[in-house]
Amino acid sequence: MEEPQDNPYVRDPPTDFTPPEDLEEPEAKTQIELLREAIRYHDHRYYRQADPAISDRAYDRLFERLETLEDAFGLRSETSPTQRVGGEPIDELETVEHVRPMRSIDSSGEQTDVRDFDDRVRDRLAEAGYEGPIRYLCEPKFDGLSVELVYENGALERAATRGDGERGDDVTENVRTTRSVPLELRGDYPSFLAVRGEVFMPKEAFQAYNRDRIERGEDPFANPRNAAAGTLRQLDPSVTAERPLDCFVFGILDDGGTGFETRLEEHRAVDRWGFHTDGHTEPVEDIDGAIAFRDRMLDRRDDLGYEIDGTVIKLDQLDACERLGSTARAPRWAFAYKFPARTEETTVRDIVVQVGRTGRITPVALLDPVEVSGVEVSRATLHNPEQIAELGVNVGDTVRIKRAGDVIPYVETVVDHAEDGSFELPDRCPVCESPIEREGPLAFCTGGIGCPAQLRRAIQHYASRSGLDIEGLGEKAVDQLLEAGLVESLPDLYTLSETELAGLDGWGETSAANLLSELEASKRPPLSDFLAALGVPGVGGTTAGDLARYFGTLEAVLEADEDELRDVEGIGPKTAAEIREFFESDRNRDVIATLRDRGIDPESAETADDALEGLTFVFTGSLEGWTRDEAQSLVERHGGSATSSVSGNTDYLVAGDNPGRSKREAAADNDVPTLEESDFRRLLSEYGVEP
Repeated sequence: MEEPQDNPYVRDPPTDFTPPEDLEEPEAKTQIELLREAIRYHDHRYYRQADPAISDRAYDRLFERLETLEDAFGLRSETSPTQRVGGEPIDELETVEHVRPMRSIDSSGEQTDVRDFDDRVRDRLAEAGYEGPIRYLCEPKFDGLSVELVYENGALERAATRGDGERGDDVTENVRTTRSVPLELRGDYPSFLAVRGEVFMPKEAFQAYNRDRIERGEDPFANPRNAAAGTLRQLDPSVTAERPLDCFVFGILDDGGTGFETRLEEHRAVDRWGFHTDGHTEPVEDIDGAIAFRDRMLDRRDDLGYEIDGTVIKLDQLDACERLGSTARAPRWAFAYKFPARTEETTVRDIVVQVGRTGRITPVALLDPVEVSGVEVSRATLHNPEQIAELGVNVGDTVRIKRAGDVIPYVETVVDHAEDGSFELPDRCPVCESPIEREGPLAFCTGGIGCPAQLRRAIQHYASRSGLDIEGLGEKAVDQLLEAGLVESLPDLYTLSETELAGLDGWGETSAANLLSELEASKRPPLSDFLAALGVPGVGGTTAGDLARYFGTLEAVLEADEDELRDVEGIGPKTAAEIREFFESDRNRDVIATLRDRGIDPESAETADDALEGLTFVFTGSLEGWTRDEAQSLVERHGGSATSSVSGNTDYLVAGDNPGRSKREAAADNDVPTLEESDFRRLLSEYGVEP
């Protein structure tokens, strides 16, 4: 693409712009056209030549200026570079008919089949009386998703997936966000043009994208092809715009009869018109040249920035292709010479740490896709830091992959070390920057409720019976809230609206109103319930009650040092250190502060009396009209203790329906009185405690 002349935004562009309100519309129109021209040029330099002419910051300023002017003067255009940021979400993809059939290609990995293809081409052309030359055009076989791109008067009109070859999904809005696809053609292009291309995700971008997904606690894509396909079929174009897609164009479906004689001429033309084409496409004189091309590409395969799984051999002369025609499934003038599948040995491209729902850190090796026992594998779990050190594995190493039980991929051994040493676990969580702590061979993020990777589990626990017992906020509901983007942190639960909730699949106004009512009711929990709901390491219901009774207020618990925590009965040095570390975390304190800003005000334990002081209860079986947790909390709020097991220090075992046998036997062995639920309620009344 030639550099635009007399355009001030191409080289050392000014970024100190006149406010839009000080511009007349003609002046704004001129600036908009210059900005569009410059940005298209910069996109070409960046995405096609990998040779940017200006800094990213300068580019962003030009792009923002163009958006500002288009909005201020109402001058948006479908072909403007600003339209690549994504449009409105849609309900579903429509199906459209292709301009010309998009057939698949016969393929094989055997050289004899390739030579048989050449024999068939020559025999059929001889039978048809063709006397011209027989040459081939060879190109890589891209491992992505085929698309049809349709242009009218040089502007992108439509984009569709291959589908069944006759009809495909309309993905126009998503393709508009792919910067290597021109929204406007350049040069001497035909008034109507339909081309075929392949949308793909570059290797480096794929690994980086998977790394981000794993660090966010999401499942990675299996390979770049799946990543491209899933991205292109997104219903929200703004999601597609955020993902690193690229597109090579390699063929013309319909050009309105421009009169090209060879596929090589077509290839050069689509490059002139502004499409991204692969630089390895090469004409050869005969089938031996095509086989040699394939062998060279196989050697270069690992050095390419994108995945290929073979080469495509096409008859170059278009009139000869016309005579050969096609079967119902595939053209007779093309053949794909496939590469052998990568088996077992591959390269480690990256090692990323995955943060599980419990905070456990798991190292994961991201691999060049490799076939293992008939399944394509692109990642392998490394389990823990000790295994990494034992294997001596690091980024860049060639490794052998196996599948445990033919299911779970793992690194069996390092075949070739790229450098000395092994991968070392980071000191801090890649998601929330909290310290990572080791427990034997395992490692854990200490971020707790402040770590986004642990958010799903944190919300589920917060709403569970062990927490604040928020009805209607089970696992499915939590997943829906997270997937819809309605909740990005624990306090976001208290900003939900009835309209947002009612719009979720399977919800309605009644269920939405019920959940909001439950959330409102949870704003004044007993201090012990709130402490248990936070998921503090080592703090279950009993310990939460002990903390609440000892310190009385949330502020006192937050400020308690380790020595003070160890003064609480049942809390040892390890648990005291974990509690202190949890509450010293800036992220956790921010979450708690935001919860309080949104109305969460735990009841101080000081407001309860000490009527049951000195009495220890154990509960077994199910109670009528209340949960065991509620009964335990009641006892603790009035100075008593509730423990999980019967001992000589237990005063009463409270037995509901279907009581546990072992606790009853332990009570008998320790001469501990057993109370039925009615007896327990009567005892509470005697001490002045209302159940």
